[in-house]
Amino acid sequence: MDAHARRPKGAKRSVPNGNVQAATGVPRQQGQAAPFGALDLGTNNCRLLIARPGKFGLQVVDAYSRIVRLGEGLGLNGTLGDAAMERTIEALRVCSNKLKWHGVGVRRLIATEACRQASNGAEFIARVREEVGLELEIIDRATEAGLAAAGASPLIEQGAASSVIFDIGGGSTEVMWMEFATGRYEIKAWISLAAGVVTLSERFNGGRDVTPAAFAAMCGEVKRLLKPFVDEVAGFAGADAAPTHLLGTSGTVTTIAGVHLGLRHYDRGKVDGAWLSNDGAGAVTQRLLDMTYEERVANGCIGRERADLVLAGCAILEEIRLAFPAPRIRVADRGLREGILIQLMQADGVWSNH
Repeated sequence: MDAHARRPKGAKRSVPNGNVQAATGVPRQQGQAAPFGALDLGTNNCRLLIARPGKFGLQVVDAYSRIVRLGEGLGLNGTLGDAAMERTIEALRVCSNKLKWHGVGVRRLIATEACRQASNGAEFIARVREEVGLELEIIDRATEAGLAAAGASPLIEQGAASSVIFDIGGGSTEVMWMEFATGRYEIKAWISLAAGVVTLSERFNGGRDVTPAAFAAMCGEVKRLLKPFVDEVAGFAGADAAPTHLLGTSGTVTTIAGVHLGLRHYDRGKVDGAWLSNDGAGAVTQRLLDMTYEERVANGCIGRERADLVLAGCAILEEIRLAFPAPRIRVADRGLREGILIQLMQADGVWSNH
């Protein structure tokens, strides 16, 4: 997998010493550079990416992803549950072993909305340090937005004057208005919505049996949260401003793309970089809304792990695409981890502007 990069405004130029970690592991072949590591622990997923700088972008050494639902029940009681933490610890052990096995040198390991919001988030981070030996860093929403933009912005269409990048997570959604200026794309405005697929589905009956009325209520909640950002963009771009295209990075948009393409099973090679029409995305949303829970489970691009979350993601996407009615949406199966790796490599002086 290759990923090209242009640094967006607001992305960190270097990583603070406390966030860059060196590690020892199995011996590498003589003369072979140590790979870099990036871990993203979100509300729903635990993802790891290990890579080296390649001729045309990131040369992936290893990757790992597991749905852990760390934020399960967080919106109801404000804490991380015991079962959720146990699932996450198990996944983090796998990540730790991979980091050691590949002799990863510099790495950055981040935690996002679930650990930000939970009253026991800091305690969980300490437990991970003690039991697994990984030093996770809880990042703020501004940093999360910058990393998402850094990872996804290579897929902005060449020549586009503007683009809206959005990252629909498990506990929050980051939305950024990007503009081309001084030879690169920069974040002109951004917002982090306190709504993701896990938190939104839990607010509206768990996401299994979603009626049209429940879906409309989810959309209304997202529209309310998104309005300050819409007003901000209207202030500098005009009330009817529309970006050249949208760019989505999340399980929601990749799932929708897979369903739209009629894939029997999810295929990253066919999804990453694919285009959807605005109307096409709306048609897939309606199709998913017409399905039963079991029909969503049976779909090879959704499965049981996402069947109760995908419609909450569709509600978030629906309001973003209605607020910024660009004719096309580009799909990115990349994001925070790629943004982390690019910034680490830039700070280490081994990343050029490919």
